[in-house]
Amino acid sequence: MIKYSKATSLFLLYFLCTLMGCMYYSMAGSIPSHINSIAIPIVENQTAEFGMSESVTENLLTKFNEENILRVTDEDQATSVLRGIITRVSDAPYTFTKQEAVTEYRFTVHMDVEWYDVRDDKVLMKKNFSGWGAYGLSGDISTDGIDNDGDGLIDGDDNDEFGDPREFATSVAVIKIAEDVLNEIMTSW
Repeated sequence: MIKYSKATSLFLLYFLCTLMGCMYYSMAGSIPSHINSIAIPIVENQTAEFGMSESVTENLLTKFNEENILRVTDEDQATSVLRGIITRVSDAPYTFTKQEAVTEYRFTVHMDVEWYDVRDDKVLMKKNFSGWGAYGLSGDISTDGIDNDGDGLIDGDDNDEFGDPREFATSVAVIKIAEDVLNEIMTSW
């Protein structure tokens, strides 16, 4: 029989407890065990903003495929379904100069989302989401002095600020919604 000092025994006990506690961790483990797949049908668009359904749906599919917490599949094979409705889009002045001239616009997308459990025939999550992107009137978002995507970086410090200002703001808003939906599903269970 091997004899250990009290300090060595305590260290070994601490080490084993730490090791056992770190052996398994998964965000997906909190999702009901019978749900292993998700269908994301085309998002309904109740606004006049052209192309929003496709853009939001594509971003949701991309985020779920990247994170790989649930297998993305067709609706007839899925154990859960994520449905979305774009309810409102606003494109409004956000900041002004002292002379009340607009310097920044915010493009915001509002969406209702429902995550449905097919087997148990129940709604797992029902929530409203919104995402926004900012743009100015200068026509060049790489020199407009605006944090267009809300990441805390402006112009030369932000390597992803380029392209048409309104299109960029639209894209940022849609990406934020997809990220928020995914995060809500991962953290709510």
